[in-house]
Amino acid sequence: MSEQQIHAVTGAFGYSGKYIAHRLLTKGVVVRTLTNSPHRANPFGGRVKAYPFDFDSPAKLTETLEGVSVLYNTYWVRFNTRTFTFAAAERNTGVLFAAARAAGVERIVHISVTNPSERSPFEYFRRKAAVEKALTASGVSYAILRPAILFGKEDILVNNIAWALRRMPVFTIFGNGRYRLRPIHVDDLARLAVEQGARREDAIINAVGPETFTYRGLVKAIGEIIGKPRPIVGVPPTFAYLGGRLVGLLMNDVLMTRDEVEGLMAGLLDADSPSAGTTRLTDWVREHAGSLGRRYASELARRRDRVSQYGAR
Repeated sequence: MSEQQIHAVTGAFGYSGKYIAHRLLTKGVVVRTLTNSPHRANPFGGRVKAYPFDFDSPAKLTETLEGVSVLYNTYWVRFNTRTFTFAAAERNTGVLFAAARAAGVERIVHISVTNPSERSPFEYFRRKAAVEKALTASGVSYAILRPAILFGKEDILVNNIAWALRRMPVFTIFGNGRYRLRPIHVDDLARLAVEQGARREDAIINAVGPETFTYRGLVKAIGEIIGKPRPIVGVPPTFAYLGGRLVGLLMNDVLMTRDEVEGLMAGLLDADSPSAGTTRLTDWVREHAGSLGRRYASELARRRDRVSQYGAR
């Protein structure tokens, strides 16, 4: 890649965007980030300049993207709140894609999710499908990457499973726990994104990792590796969801939404595809067994704090 190339990454001060930006910088690419947190601690110093999203001003957004050859889009929201919704995320992403086209961006690498569908009973997956449709119709070369669950240093789900295993005598799961998932390491996803940024043919890739777990098996493996094996008890999904809500209230957070529970149980976080990553979750958990789950990772706290470095604990 030429040193004169400019790439834009949404959310480079956040989770997956940070890993994408890091890989681009090591290749000598000039990186910009579009963010809702322009005052958040910049992990890259002056090497990555931050710009606001400006969704309400498409002309400004287009100006920000002028000269950019590749846009990496990680922008989304995990659940609806009173101040932000999936509908708003879908609308804003459409504005972003239109601005990219107007600015002459050559390629968009978009992070989606496994098994999106406009007919899905779950809004998260329906909205993700609608965004993919908007991208494929945009006229810009694209790569759509569909991860199931990410894990890594700033992870929430795997960390909080370990957190619960360290503190609870019994770990409850939704139903029988036999539904499958394919976690991928966040830096494996970043590597794949950067590889796709260098190409121009349209692509849709299931970005899944090298290990397949049942949910029960995932919890069991984490517990054994961190030295906190617990009895794993299946309970009706409604009871498990209500228990998760109680923990969320105690921690002032949203532990897991109903759509996440039901989507997981429906097998939507699994894909029968070749592995797109090389990092095994079990190996990563062994490497971080001493620190994983020592503190609770709060999604809402990270969203409220727009100044501290993302995931700082």
